[in-house]
Amino acid sequence: MEGMDRSLPPESGGLSRSTIGRGAKLIQLPLGVAGRKAAGWGRKLAGADAATVDSDLADRAAAQMFQVLGELKGGAMKFGQALSMFEAMLPEEQAAPFREELRRLQDAAPPMPSSKVQAVLRAEFGPQWPKLFSEFDVRPTAAASIGQVHRGVWAASGTPVAIKVQYPGAEDALRTDLLAIRRLASVMSPLTGGVDIVALTRELSERIFEEVDYRLESASQQQAADGFRGHPDFLVPDVRAASRRAMVSDWIDGDKLITATDLPPAERNRIGLNYVRFLFAGPHQCGLLHGDPHPGNYLLCPDGRLGVVDFGLVARLPGGLPRAMGEILTLARDGDWEAATAGLAREGFVAGDIEPASLLRYLSPFFEPAAVPTFHFTRSWAQEQFRRVSDLEGYDGIAFKLNVPPVYALIHRVWLGGIAVLAQLDVQAAFADVLAEFLPGWEPAPR
Repeated sequence: MEGMDRSLPPESGGLSRSTIGRGAKLIQLPLGVAGRKAAGWGRKLAGADAATVDSDLADRAAAQMFQVLGELKGGAMKFGQALSMFEAMLPEEQAAPFREELRRLQDAAPPMPSSKVQAVLRAEFGPQWPKLFSEFDVRPTAAASIGQVHRGVWAASGTPVAIKVQYPGAEDALRTDLLAIRRLASVMSPLTGGVDIVALTRELSERIFEEVDYRLESASQQQAADGFRGHPDFLVPDVRAASRRAMVSDWIDGDKLITATDLPPAERNRIGLNYVRFLFAGPHQCGLLHGDPHPGNYLLCPDGRLGVVDFGLVARLPGGLPRAMGEILTLARDGDWEAATAGLAREGFVAGDIEPASLLRYLSPFFEPAAVPTFHFTRSWAQEQFRRVSDLEGYDGIAFKLNVPPVYALIHRVWLGGIAVLAQLDVQAAFADVLAEFLPGWEPAPR
């Protein structure tokens, strides 16, 4: 395979390429749950306190999830990172034991040995690669789904840099994981009503698979860096060098976005509003939608700006966000559900006959943030929305009549992911003002 150094074995820091091997690790999760449940029943029968046993089982399940998904990395770990972002939408009794373990997946995983790191850099930048850096820390500062990050200093300019190195075998492993997901989508397709889950999964798979080529990521990141250069609120690092499996960009100092939960409400609200502003500003400012809204990609810089990294997953929107999106949101906010339903049907969101009144009851909570001057994103609100949309039989089975068109796949993911993160941060902010600033077709309500 192009760009794959076959001299680097997947063991000890690489990713297993074997479908059987990766599947065997993933099956550890349900088997482990079953085994622990059986052991738990035994402990209860022996007189152990039921609440203590249940709490212990949850803690051990969370630890195993971190270990298995972290070791596999690739598409499996991306699944774990998605879970960590959406935990705010889960009922508290389900989310609590997993919250801390899942959050660790946002920016941490078992690292590969320094010998593997140096082998990848030698393969990508040549035997003289050490001369590119006046300093290079062999210990990773962060490890994610398909690569890990090291800190160094760019010799040519003395600039602190982040060196992202891809795990050996990442491309094959990611292809294996995504193939498995697409096969699962084919099996599930008859159960999803009008949702074209096969087309949706195909679109997401294609975008995700682009992440293994750091040359594509570097081009997207530099496009964003140029588009936001000098911006008072956002900072995207410049790229210094890139190959298929290694990438060097300017280092950004800052705390993870999730640390804002410990800040006073006013500062937390400002940061949360800036976070959602960036998600909408990308298409408007530089024709790119950052497709991975989990908090590990956002840094609170010392100067107050929001630093943004990891542009591997993007939607290219040279004309900005679709105008129809703003027009439909305006109609929904104003209560014109006949016209809003017709607009959703034209865009491909409606796959069956739907009464506008039923659609209003089902979707209106998602439009709440845009319908008021300020909105408070809370865990309880997010949990209620998750409960509603998980009730497939409720609302006259309307969930089976809705679809997510492939062109909206990443937009939909970012919209829901952004809401989940705002709920994690407990943000109260003027969401509608962000739409007025960046969303084509949106008409602010009269004040």
